[in-house]
Order: sequence, then structure tokens, then C-alpha cells
Amino acid sequence: MFAKQEKQTMATASSAALPWKNDYPTSDGKPLAETDWHRDLMIALIQTLKLWYATRRRVYVSGNLLLFYEEGNRRRHVAPDVFVVKGVAGHERPNYLLWQEGKGPDLVIELTSSSTRREDMETKYRPYQDTLRVKEYFLFDPLSDYLQPPLQGYRLRGGRYQPIHGVAGRLPSQVLGLHLEQCGRDLRLYDPAKNQWLPTPLEMAAAAEAARQQVEAENERLRRELAALRRRLPNNYGQ
Repeated sequence: MFAKQEKQTMATASSAALPWKNDYPTSDGKPLAETDWHRDLMIALIQTLKLWYATRRRVYVSGNLLLFYEEGNRRRHVAPDVFVVKGVAGHERPNYLLWQEGKGPDLVIELTSSSTRREDMETKYRPYQDTLRVKEYFLFDPLSDYLQPPLQGYRLRGGRYQPIHGVAGRLPSQVLGLHLEQCGRDLRLYDPAKNQWLPTPLEMAAAAEAARQQVEAENERLRRELAALRRRLPNNYGQ
């Protein structure tokens, strides 16, 4: 009985450790992003989406991660700038193995440019549509190098990508329950239920700092009032 339980424990431990060790690469040798704008925007989108799904255990948000979709073939991979997978654990991974995870991304966002045009519109487009069956595929050209309009989206219908039509200047995502909106060189995530953009981590940090300073200012005001009151008490006492 003990031996059986020990084997089950070892199997569980092995399964838990599996995502951290595999024989597939963790880098394709390409740079993180085309420009500072692409890199900063990619990081902001990933962090914002992680916060959006912070209370959901079975949602994985990542980006610039090698995703292998044919077991045994190290050349069959893509590296989406931003992607979301629902129904899988949200823990960190060295890479993403489709056959091990059991499903591919539900949504992909590519921050594109003229130099990545062919890759985003052909090399990645086909496996996203035909192999990975990504439900929604968005492209954003922050520098307006070639894509007009700079923000475009596609939704899988009948096995083929069909354009997503805008709503009030935004592209709705059924996967996220959010809208994507261009704001200059930024791509913002808009919550239609609250009629506002999702705050980025930098905006949340700035708001927290402003709130902290406001609390400190109020505390200082109360301290000054208390000190003034104490100074008046001896003069008034006995009158």
C-alpha cells in the first residue's frame, strides 16, 4: 500500500515539475521586440491582462514565448507577442508545448511593423488559423509603418479568419470581454461594462502613490490642527 502511494506521489511530483524541464528551446535568437515602443507596449499589455485575470486560476497570459505545435519538430513554432489561453494553469513556463497543454491560445496580439509584415501576415497567420485555431487574432502597428488602419482584428468563423468590425472606434474581443482601442502609439484595453480603459501597472502604481501622498497630506493637516488646539488649551483653561 505504501509503495503504491509513494509511486503516486512521485508521479504527481514529476507531473508538477514537467513544465519546468523539456528538450525544446526557450529562445529563437530573435530580439525581444522591434523598437522601444513595441517592447514597452508588449510588456504593458501582458501585465495589464495578467491583472485582469488575477483572480482566475485557469487562465494563462504570456508573450514572446516559443510555442511549439508539432511534437518532435523544433522548427514548428511561433512566438506570439501577447497571447491568452483559457482553461490551462497560469503558472510560468519555459516554453509552451501544445500537445502537453492540450490546447492553443484563444487570443493572440501581434505588435507588427514593416519589417515583421510577412511573418505576421503569412508565417504566423496560417498556423494561427489552420493549426492552432486561435479564436481571435489582432494586429497593431504602433508606428503606422504599413498597416491601415493600424489596428486590425480577425475572428475565426467557419475555419477562416473574418475581419472584426469596430464599435465606436474600438475592436471588441469576445475572448477577453474587452475592447481594443488605439491611442496614438499605444494599444489600450477598454472595459465596456465600466466605460473605461483598464489601468496599466504604471498607472496603478501612480494612482497608489498619489493616494499615499494624499493620505500623508491629510495626516499632516490633522497633526497641525491638533498641535494648534493643544496650544490654545492652556490659555482657555480656567476662563
